This record gives sequence, C-alpha cells and structure tokens, in this order.
Amino acid sequence: MLAAILYGPNRLELTEIERPAIGDDEILARVLAAAICGTDFRIVSGKKTRGIHYPSIIGHELSGEVVEVGKKVLEFKLGDRIGVAPIVPCRKCLYCRIGLENVCANRQAIGYEFDGGFAEYVRIPAVALESGNVVRLPDSIDFEEAAILEPFACCINGQKKANVSAGDTVLIIGAGPIGLMHLMLAKARGARKVVSSELFEGRRRLAAKFGADRVVDPAVESLIDVAKEETEMGFDVAIMAVGVKDLVGDVLKTVRKGGRVSLFAGFPEGDTSVIDPNVIHYNEIIVTGASSSTRQNFIEAMQMVEYGMVNLKQLISHRFSLREINKAFDVAKSAEGVKILIEP
Repeated sequence: MLAAILYGPNRLELTEIERPAIGDDEILARVLAAAICGTDFRIVSGKKTRGIHYPSIIGHELSGEVVEVGKKVLEFKLGDRIGVAPIVPCRKCLYCRIGLENVCANRQAIGYEFDGGFAEYVRIPAVALESGNVVRLPDSIDFEEAAILEPFACCINGQKKANVSAGDTVLIIGAGPIGLMHLMLAKARGARKVVSSELFEGRRRLAAKFGADRVVDPAVESLIDVAKEETEMGFDVAIMAVGVKDLVGDVLKTVRKGGRVSLFAGFPEGDTSVIDPNVIHYNEIIVTGASSSTRQNFIEAMQMVEYGMVNLKQLISHRFSLREINKAFDVAKSAEGVKILIEP
C-alpha cells in the first residue's frame, strides 16, 4: 500500500509498504478521508515529539471502511463505515477515574503511538476497539464529515470547560479551522452574540459567513475596546483558538467579572506570557485550558452533525490525493486553506 511515512523532522515521504497485518482482536480499515490538523505541522517539523516515533504514519483525523476483521472481533463486520476517536485512554489511572480520560496518564493515540490515517489502510489495534474508540457512522454522515469529527469533539471539550451557555456573549480569537468550529459550536449552544477576531481578511469573510455577529481585525481594532462596544461589562467567555503568548494578557481584560477564558490552542513549548494577576484575582476570572477530547465528546460531535445542528462540510476547502500530501501540507499552512482533506 501507499503511505506517507515520517522518517524524521521535515521528512514526510511517500513510500510503498506492506499492507498491515491484523491480529485476532483487530480490524483493518481502508482510509477514505483523513484531515490535516495544525498539530500535524508541529509533528512533521519536529516541534511536537510526545508519542511520536520514527519511522511512522501520522494522521489522527480519519474515517474509513472496514475491509478485514479479526476472528475474535464481534462488533464490526466487513463494509462497516467507521469514525475513529484517536485518543485511547487506559481507563485505570487517576485521570481516567475522575472523568479526565483525555489527559490520561498512560494515553495512546492513533497517529502517534499507533500508525495513523495518511495511508491507504490503517490497522485499528485491539486496545482501541476494547475502549470503544471506533464508532459506526450514521448513514447521514459521509466520510469527509467523519474525518473532521475529532477536532470538533475537541472544541466541544473546550466549550464545556469554559461553560459556554445559552445567552452568553463570546469572543473567539482566530478564525482558522478551529476558530470557525468554535464559532459554529457557540452558536449551536445558544450564544447570544459571537465576535470573531482574525488577522487574515479571507478568514474574516468566512467568520462572517459562518454567523459571527461582528468580525474584527485585531491589527486595526483593540479587543478591549471591542468588548466595551459589544457588551455591557465584558464578554462572558473568550476563547483563544490561536497560541499567541502576547495576546493572553489583553484577552483576560476582555471578559467581565466572573468571566471565563479558554486557552484552547496549544502554545509553542517554552513560551511564557506576561499577565497582570490582579486582573484574574479581583475580577474572579476563571482561566481554563483544553486538551484533546473524550470518547463521549466524539459521540456528541457525531450526534450534532447527524441532527443537523452544525455543518462541518462547509469547512472543507481543499481535497488532495495521498500522492499530493506535501502539497496539501503547504496549502494547509497558508491562510488560503481551511480544512484540508487527504483522500487516499
């Protein structure tokens, strides 16, 4: 089969390899759609190494069709259409026991410890089947939508942590794929007003198209001034969908007393931000992070798409064959692309 093999930092190469052999407790799926995630850039460049080994096949946003079933597997059959929640929890550690399986101390993941979706076929290991990380897709969800359920599930996790609720005013920093997902999700959760801040004009247009009540160019307008103009006392929630350390201090000043700030995006390792702790202290601001998603978040994401609460399909801007994967990464890095699909 053809696979994009990561041999080392900045060495993503197309290679013909043997189709994976499966064990009695495993399944093999033909990959029908795999999406490029911002984290994949960091993996390819060598900036993110946890769980990564060389050589390996990355790609953790994927969907496909079951083409081989181990003889001990009873819950799946040939031809099943599947989506994959990539984070596989141990279900035994403290974090798993207290409902934080997304930050499991022993977590493994498809596209990290296990080979991922940038290939014609993917082996689903027994531990992922045992954990319930593979789900059958409803007929109403196609493979393209299914491939981007995972990042949407991450947004669900983040907005639950920030308690985005009906009637809230929400500021979202960044209108890339994740920022746009947060915008759609906040609207679906009943936010009264959503303001999107984005440097690139094309993405500002997308934010307006996706329902932002106001779109801001932060190079021209102060977010603190925007908060005064658009709200009575400040936003209820601010979500940072970009990992820019120098913005954190100002974002804390855009929310009201008792407001919530989600540092959703990952920041480069070693980055530090200068903030005024009294802004948090006296205003009783709740600051939270968000890491990956749970299996339940993935099911919720699937149900929201199935019931027509969000339209993830509109996020897909480009489609490439597996042979074009390096070109696909170039487009994904640019502001030109939104969600980029690889269709092996």
